[in-house]
Amino acid sequence: MTRLIRVLGAGIVGLAVAEELLRRGRRVEVVDPTPGSGASHAAAGMLSPAGELWHGEAAVHTVGRASAALWPAYAHRLGVPLHTGGTLLAAADHGDLQLLDRQVALIRAAGDRIVELGRRELLADEPRLGRIVGGALLPQDHSVDPRAVVGALLTRVPVLATPSGETAAVTVVAAGATLPAPYSRLVRGVRGEILRLRVAAGDLPERTLRAWVHGEQVYVVPRAAVGGHGEVVIGATQDERGGAPVPSVEGVWRLLDAARRLLPGLDRAELVEATARDRPGTRDNLPLVGPTHDPAVVLAAGHFRHGVLLAPLTARLIADHLDHGRLEPTLDPRRLLPVPVPVPDLSEGTR
Repeated sequence: MTRLIRVLGAGIVGLAVAEELLRRGRRVEVVDPTPGSGASHAAAGMLSPAGELWHGEAAVHTVGRASAALWPAYAHRLGVPLHTGGTLLAAADHGDLQLLDRQVALIRAAGDRIVELGRRELLADEPRLGRIVGGALLPQDHSVDPRAVVGALLTRVPVLATPSGETAAVTVVAAGATLPAPYSRLVRGVRGEILRLRVAAGDLPERTLRAWVHGEQVYVVPRAAVGGHGEVVIGATQDERGGAPVPSVEGVWRLLDAARRLLPGLDRAELVEATARDRPGTRDNLPLVGPTHDPAVVLAAGHFRHGVLLAPLTARLIADHLDHGRLEPTLDPRRLLPVPVPVPDLSEGTR
């Protein structure tokens, strides 16, 4: 009988890994009592390695760009719409413009295409914008609805609430911000709050927006209008406090205040959901994708803000490792794992 591979976690990463393994003829068991209810449920679905680029995170950008290139074919295969309108970066005042200029310089240095825009050009491109002083366009950016992706994957991948009694040859740990021992200390929960608003089709922006609004960062991701209304996803706060992940008054207010200043038409929108989840961050902000010191355990974890973006690449990397022993060195989990100390064999005593 073909050896069993058990995947712990049915978020977008775990499901993507399981689906890729199934496509390659592997026998897979996915275990999660609440599939798709973690960070994948809250994620906005921006496929924007350039927009997420920051100092010291060149490796994240490199793998993000590689995974972004997989998304058009991946979304088509799953039958999930891909929003290809690009991303507008915007600054509300001159202090914000300085922050935006730093981001533009980073993106240019990384070799990504970016088009700087003045105030008039921004308003011509997106007339729904409020008071802004400048910005830029990332034309290659896409976005996707993570809930739709999880739904499509769940039609292909059965999920068990508890493990079967069969012993797995390999366990792939893709359990978000709560990894089992001895791997639990490799990730920390980084709280993010996100809002969903129902808007009239005329108030729906054409592109994803990332903005600095009087020092506050905010993004607004549009979903397609159906029946005269659409949805925007607004995010996201970032906090490393403990406790259950629930939305706070402060977080919701900050997001709404920044978003309505950016897009005044959102004053007419209906707030339909406020969600908080813990994203799995690592010490170096790089994911953990590959082997551990235990040959029976592989990690697909620690994706922080990039779980949706990196899902198809992670699936390939895990499947390639299990099939051929291949490895992406920058994501090797063993970089953060202590090296096991050999224990001398004293079973035969000493002479």
